[in-house]
Amino acid sequence: MGLNAAQRAINANGLTVTGLCRGGFFTAKDWRDDNLRAIEEAHALGAQCLVLVVGGLPAGSKDLGAARETVKNSIFEILPEARKAGVPLAIEPLHPMQAAERACINTLEQALDVCDELGEGIGVAVDVYHVWWDPKLEQQIRRAGKKRILAYHICDWLVPTRDLLNDRGMMGDGVIDLPGIRSWVEAAGYAGFHEVEIFSELDWWRRDPDEVLRICKDRYARFT
Repeated sequence: MGLNAAQRAINANGLTVTGLCRGGFFTAKDWRDDNLRAIEEAHALGAQCLVLVVGGLPAGSKDLGAARETVKNSIFEILPEARKAGVPLAIEPLHPMQAAERACINTLEQALDVCDELGEGIGVAVDVYHVWWDPKLEQQIRRAGKKRILAYHICDWLVPTRDLLNDRGMMGDGVIDLPGIRSWVEAAGYAGFHEVEIFSELDWWRRDPDEVLRICKDRYARFT
């Protein structure tokens, strides 16, 4: 569609861009140019935040600690541009199963430690699929508070999971305590959108979009 056409369509239909997904992948070769472009796009679309999927291990590396340090230093580099553009950056911790290839920041605690070091203009995206298992989740959501929680993503974790990336469940079909996590997020002061994010090659992506939306609305009302 392109940026300009998307911007016109969003404005014409009175839509809100909750977040642009994504920036990040700071351990990849051209990370800086990609992220500066993402900041510009997020600004043009009036996005409430730019979601950062931070990237995994560099090619040939097994040093997870060094990868996390690279991520922190890279965010530090682009943060002044994001602040200038008025685009908050939202670090999204991903489930540890994706630490090697997609995101070496895997808990809210790790993400918030980076936020505390870097200061203003940065927070977190809380995606239940990635953080529901964390024994420190309630504590870290409370720590994040209204200031740091920039996005809230919901779906469900299926048992068994047939694909580690593209087999998310519709709310109510899995094992995540969605009402519990919602209560923690709202108690922390978050009052923004709840974004349904379901990657589902084997199921929901194959269905009629109107059916998916209808079921999504029903499940949101009943199970979150």
